[in-house]
Amino acid sequence: MSRREFSLYSAMSFFRLFLVTAILLWRCGIVDAQDKGPTVRNIVLVHGAWADGSGWKAVYDILVKDSYNVSIVQEPETSFQADVAATKRVIDQQGAPCLLVAHSYGGAVITEAGNHPLVVGLVYIAAHMPDKGENEADDGKRFPSDLSKSNAIKKTADGYTYLDPAQFHEYFAADLPAEEAAFMAWSQVPNAADNFKAVITSAAWRSKPSWMLVATKDRTINPDLERWYATRAKSHTVEVEGASHAVYVSQPKRVADLIEQAAHQTQITHTQAAP
Repeated sequence: MSRREFSLYSAMSFFRLFLVTAILLWRCGIVDAQDKGPTVRNIVLVHGAWADGSGWKAVYDILVKDSYNVSIVQEPETSFQADVAATKRVIDQQGAPCLLVAHSYGGAVITEAGNHPLVVGLVYIAAHMPDKGENEADDGKRFPSDLSKSNAIKKTADGYTYLDPAQFHEYFAADLPAEEAAFMAWSQVPNAADNFKAVITSAAWRSKPSWMLVATKDRTINPDLERWYATRAKSHTVEVEGASHAVYVSQPKRVADLIEQAAHQTQITHTQAAP
């Protein structure tokens, strides 16, 4: 065999080896992707106390633009049971695996409602995250918030709580323009006082992956409590410096980024993906 023929033979052998290796890697990639399953595309957003679903508008817009299917729960805030039922009703409508996202008191709601079989992950945005047998009122005593030490929480004659509109900006939405905070204050939804004492019967985060966004300047829920919740649950955690309790309104991009990160990291099994 001449030197030229040997060189040609060697080049062809190398090419064959490269081609076989590439095909094997490609096939392994497909199998690996099939084993992991597709990532979740359905997102359900749950608001907290003294608010309604409209506060999620900016987050909703980002997620929809990024091709997610987004639903927003409008809890009545008349009882914890009614709020959990309202959340499950929207989950039922998904017809496919979904990620459950909540702000504030909504965290207790999704902790209970998240046991629904269609829920594959939970995202807590400056939210409560009680365990079985706990309630958020007692958990809040671990790390009292500035709000809990104030006189800003008012109560109606029929047992509903609301935030004093004159103090709403200070304690709930300090990083929003005064005009926007005023609108939120005067459109707030009163929340049944007993909701904060509702006891969790089964904590979904015990069996499903979770994420926590800590708002470092939160005066409604102590940021240290948010960190404590996340550490206990072994949640994937991010912190937003300077953010108030209303971080989902003031920092929608950071909130949407965490939700999308959770969606990418949450794998759907073949059983879950089946209709």
